[in-house]
Amino acid sequence: MDLNVIIQLIVSGLALGFVYALVSIEYTIIYNSTGLLNFSHDKFIMIGAYVFAGQFIVSMGVEPWLAVIATILTMFIFGIVVAKGIFNPLRNMTSPIFAVMGTVFLGRILTELARLIWGATPFTVPGFLKGTFQIGEIVVTRVSLIIIVASILILAALQFLLKKTKIGKAMRCVQQNKTAAALMGINVSTNINLTIAISAIICAAIGIMVIPLFTIDLTIASMIGLKGFAAGVIGGFGYLPGAIVGGISIGILENLSTLIIPTLYKDCIAYGLLIIILLIRPSGLLGHKR
Repeated sequence: MDLNVIIQLIVSGLALGFVYALVSIEYTIIYNSTGLLNFSHDKFIMIGAYVFAGQFIVSMGVEPWLAVIATILTMFIFGIVVAKGIFNPLRNMTSPIFAVMGTVFLGRILTELARLIWGATPFTVPGFLKGTFQIGEIVVTRVSLIIIVASILILAALQFLLKKTKIGKAMRCVQQNKTAAALMGINVSTNINLTIAISAIICAAIGIMVIPLFTIDLTIASMIGLKGFAAGVIGGFGYLPGAIVGGISIGILENLSTLIIPTLYKDCIAYGLLIIILLIRPSGLLGHKR
């Protein structure tokens, strides 16, 4: 078995693993801050990809670096609007079924909006993040390295925000106990608005980074969303380090599995691993207990 091939599979698997980890993290911070499961988070990623590629790149001809900034700002505002219109009202409902249905219907609305605005025809962005790097006999795609570096920077920035800033400490307080946070003078609703906005920015970053890997269409993030959820459960649901471990584990294992099984079946690895973890260690790989 060629060692160079294994290394290349590990690097590309690591890149995909970071994508799954970011999905799981944005899923987790919404759950921790609102107590709601966002069943439309894959549509947030899809909207981020369409805003960047469909609106700013294709329709307006904006330079990619400027389009990234514009997409982040757009998704931040989008996150605030969604938080004010959906998440904050739903979190106070007496039955959780209202919140579940609300996020499901939000996903359908976002899908149809994307269809109406940008059309249902799949498209790509030619030349975006294309190319390879060669180190000896090892060939690594440019997009894999960019995903790994960008994901590490996003995780570092999120960690700094949560641990070192006043806003981050307030977010952690709200995650732990909303009533106590409110008694301490923290505006819980505003804090949740900011959390959803940060989640939308992470989704925008994911949507932009996966454009070279997938065709841009209405289902671009469907599989990513499912594997991101699986990563959260495998690592330890509601626990950020667990999300990272779960995502990277899935990414590397499913890529290495192509050495022994057809590529067509590699998606089964994430769900098979999810079932095994639920059976033998329901709290996740890191065993985090809230």
